[in-house]
Formats: sequence, C-alpha cells, structure tokens
Amino acid sequence: MYRWEITRAALEQRVFAIVRADSYEKATATADILLGAGLTSLEISLTTPYALDAISTLRRETGDDSVIGAGTVLDSASARLAVDAGARFLVSPSLDEEVIRTGHRYGVPVFPGITTPTEMVRALELGADGLKLFPASQYGPGWLRDVRAALPQAPVLPTGGVTVEAAPEWIAAGAVACGMGSALTEGEDRETVAKRVTDLLQRLEDAVPGESKGSHG
Repeated sequence: MYRWEITRAALEQRVFAIVRADSYEKATATADILLGAGLTSLEISLTTPYALDAISTLRRETGDDSVIGAGTVLDSASARLAVDAGARFLVSPSLDEEVIRTGHRYGVPVFPGITTPTEMVRALELGADGLKLFPASQYGPGWLRDVRAALPQAPVLPTGGVTVEAAPEWIAAGAVACGMGSALTEGEDRETVAKRVTDLLQRLEDAVPGESKGSHG
C-alpha cells in the first residue's frame, strides 16, 4: 500500500486507538479487545515494554484487517525499528524532521505532534501525513475551528484527553480523526467496550461537516 492509502485506512473511522500499557501482555490484550469491538486502527506506544514485539504480533495475527502503528516515536532510530517491526504508521508527540524523513523513506505515513499554527505549517512543509494536536485537552474544538479558518488544508488529529463525549465535537470542528486511549477501554469489559465503540463510530460519522448533505460524495 502507498502512504496515502495507509493514511486513509488508518483514519477512515475518524478515530484511532492508543494503547499504552505497562506490559506486553496487557498491551496485546487491550488491542485485542479494541479490534474485537470493531476498531480497525490503533497504535502501540513505544513507552510500552516490548512494544515492538506487540506490534509484530498484532500485524501477524490481524494481517490486512487492521492498521497497526507505533506511537511515541521520538527519533529516527525508533522510527526505523518500528517500521522494521511492521508498524504501518508512526505517531509522535513532537515535531521531528528525522522521524518524518525515516517514515517516508520506507513508505510509512507519519503524524507528528503540533500545538501552534507555526508548527502546523512547518509540519505540512516537511510532508507530515497528519498533524497530532497534543495534548488536545489544553485546547478545544473552538480553537481548532478558528485555526482551520486560516489553515483549512491542515489534517488535524486531536489526541490526549479526548473523551467519548467530546470526540464528535472535534470532528464537527474539522478534525480528521481523534486519537483516544483510556476513554475507549475504560472498564475493559468486552461488551462495554464494544457498545462504546459502536456508538462512538456512529456519532463520529454523524458529526462530519456537510457529510449528511452528500457534499463529499
């Protein structure tokens, strides 16, 4: 798959899950619950012990049914290791040119972290495939709406403190997708998570600006 195809697949549901755990077992179990609930895209944070092994395992077990990425990618070395482990996309809390260059060298999309319009433009100039607004809890959908009036071309991914209630508001404000962690898996009961995910996906679809009018075909 080409980079743009992976990007589209990773963000297709307008939400990607963030799995950050204190063990390999917990990470793969959480990922299994989320994927079983109907999510197709998630990242394993590299702060998780044996995160690269978890990425490899999930890639092997899910094949092309899901898009597994790596999160908290801070430098080119981590980016290369994540790509080698099978990560289909790379997410970073910061804007690092080498992470973007490394991902793109191997055909993998990169979503670097941004917090200002200046960083957004810089990330676009560097070829970022999506812009992770982090931590989103310090901003709000109103902020994004204002910024996108000036930068409508910026594909923003609010992440960090995004709740199930607020996610549709972010999408309505023009976000491409939301990155969500514990808000999705709270309770960790499969049935509860499955219902939460199903409801959220519907609400996100309904929140897309102009979609109901068919303006996006």
